Amino acid sequence: MKYDFSARAHTLLSSQLPGYRLEAGRGAIISLAEELPAEELFPLSLLAETAASVISADANALQYGDPEGYGPLREWLLGDWLKEKHVIAGDGGLLLTTGSQQAIDLLTRVYIDPGDRVLVENPTSPGILQALRMQGAVIVPVRGDREGLQPDHLRSQIRLHRPKMLFCTPSFTNPNGILWSRRRRQEVLELCIEHHLLIVEDDSYGDLHFQRYGEPVAQRYPSLHALENVAEGGHVLYIGSFSKTVAPALRTGWAAGSRELVGMMTAAKQLADRQSSSLNQRLLHHLLSVSAFDLREHIQLLNREYKTRLKLMVELLKRPAWKNCGYDLPEGGMFIWVTLPEGLDANALLRASTAKGVSFLPGPLCSVTGGGGYIRLNFSHPGRDELLLGMNLISEAMTEFTARS
Repeated sequence: MKYDFSARAHTLLSSQLPGYRLEAGRGAIISLAEELPAEELFPLSLLAETAASVISADANALQYGDPEGYGPLREWLLGDWLKEKHVIAGDGGLLLTTGSQQAIDLLTRVYIDPGDRVLVENPTSPGILQALRMQGAVIVPVRGDREGLQPDHLRSQIRLHRPKMLFCTPSFTNPNGILWSRRRRQEVLELCIEHHLLIVEDDSYGDLHFQRYGEPVAQRYPSLHALENVAEGGHVLYIGSFSKTVAPALRTGWAAGSRELVGMMTAAKQLADRQSSSLNQRLLHHLLSVSAFDLREHIQLLNREYKTRLKLMVELLKRPAWKNCGYDLPEGGMFIWVTLPEGLDANALLRASTAKGVSFLPGPLCSVTGGGGYIRLNFSHPGRDELLLGMNLISEAMTEFTARS
């Protein structure tokens, strides 16, 4: 039969990511395209021990759980991890989700109507762009620099478009790894409070950093949620995930904010999947609070290794094939955002590169409009040998384009 999909469903076809995952899963291609951590650094043995302990200790681990999430894990988050970041959430103000992407999806379902204006950094996360397009939002880009969003342009976009929401990632923006200055964070927050604008702050990458600040990043560069410092009626929904720091397959993220906002997201979640995996949340809680695993030490390990891989990628970017490319060194995150030579299109280069066995994320998937002159390269997932080979294959493709021009 001929299937009559909704108009919104066709926005799903604009993403090329599923094809990358399929090919990478078959081992047919080196992927520098995805937002993946290094699986060789997963705490495998401790996770295996934890799984055995949790399942053998209580059959309820395999039963339905609360829509808000496993209570002891929520208590650990509020009393330990988020408290350390000065993020406060009152009773009913924390929801555990199936990764940070579900938090974005649930919020857009309950908060965005077709035609609503939403402000985003440009470039920004492919996931938020897809979620907003699925809900029929009008996406409005805001210019930024190395300190973060530019307050003057943000103010003009607010006055011109009267948006309903701002989505941003102040700590290591996806895709360009920018760390907003404290001054810029305060300015953006004050502007949004003045205009009664909801901020969705994604801190999924905030713990992955490569500089020595002498104190935790969250102390020197507090989240927008921490700067506002309110539990009820606040302007910031703070979302994050353990996918980048522990393991993606545990599919555990969170949304922290006002009870009214989180309560509406919880109601939507019961329609979507009733609850995220109770077993996964119990495994994660046991790993974090009972086992010998130390999350802070593990993050330090990740940061040392990712800094080494970043250095390798930067050295490879100094080779002749990349001489006309530009980039800024990221201070954290998982990516380098590369400006291509004039006249070289990201999608054309991608087709040539995948034919050789390597992929990357083309700039248009991170951009509200345009982006064809940029590519996003992931350095956290590929091993050093894969990283070297993948960059060499892209170099070959670029050299061939240069020779033809």
